[in-house]
Amino acid sequence: MLAVRDEAMMDDETDAGPGTGRGVVTRLCIATRDVKPVDELLRFVVAPDGTLVPDLAARLPGRGAWVTATRSAVTDAIKKKAFGRAFKGKAKAPDAGLPDLVEGLLEKDALAALALANKAGKLVAGNMKVTEALQGGEVSVLLHAADAKADGVSKLDSLARRVGADTGREITRVRCLDGAQLDLALGRANVVHAALLAHGTSAGFVSRTRRLERWRAG
Repeated sequence: MLAVRDEAMMDDETDAGPGTGRGVVTRLCIATRDVKPVDELLRFVVAPDGTLVPDLAARLPGRGAWVTATRSAVTDAIKKKAFGRAFKGKAKAPDAGLPDLVEGLLEKDALAALALANKAGKLVAGNMKVTEALQGGEVSVLLHAADAKADGVSKLDSLARRVGADTGREITRVRCLDGAQLDLALGRANVVHAALLAHGTSAGFVSRTRRLERWRAG
């Protein structure tokens, strides 16, 4: 078996480019100095003009620095001037708006995954349709707008728990995107509750929303 090369343990705080990271499972967070799995980190690269660019997919060319994928860690990296150190002065000092930029990109990524599930025909919206889909055992993800009323959320969550107990299959619940964002992603008005059916696109949406939730919670 080939040994996995852990670039996180190297002295250099940046990787050598996206093509060199195959097989690397951990990286060094330049803010906390902790070595973490790459799926708990965000990669940043430097544009030709020196601007820091978040690289959510870890595919952009050039050397990259990694930060724990939470708002607090990126904020700390800015305060500690960790980006300037990692990129050896080639990056412009990021402003306080960088965490908001990252959050916007994470939201956009999650909404794109939701739109993909909708395009694949694996999404239903509206209280009645969601209830019917839950009762039919078709739902893998129950989605509520962040600004949905508590009563409606509670009723559908209770039904999801009962169905999950009956079928032995947990239904994932997501509530990190507001109604206006859901409307835009799905191309319809007043989306408050939706359900995603079992499908690869549903799994992709869940992974992206969990990443967004971890970002906000950290």
